[in-house]
Amino acid sequence: MQIVMIVLLIAVFYFMMIRPQQKRQKEIRNFREGIKEGDRVTTAGGILGKVRKVKQTTFLLEIASGVTIEIDKNSVYPSAPQPGDNPDSQKLEPGK
Repeated sequence: MQIVMIVLLIAVFYFMMIRPQQKRQKEIRNFREGIKEGDRVTTAGGILGKVRKVKQTTFLLEIASGVTIEIDKNSVYPSAPQPGDNPDSQKLEPGK
């Protein structure tokens, strides 16, 4: 009976902790591999910017007009959508 409880505890731990974390890591990895010019990203340090050029393991991030920095791909996360970036907002405009 104790072995069944231990196996059940391990199964619950796997489905509640390990599996969701692996899924999040896969989504972040896919995002980083799919970064292209014009995407808005947030660095691990909290810098917001727009991708200007993608390289093998880094990319150039424009953080202000004329200010570009080079960032490692492993230090970025998707940004929250900016106002007007929502494709559904175009459907709400009259006359279209």
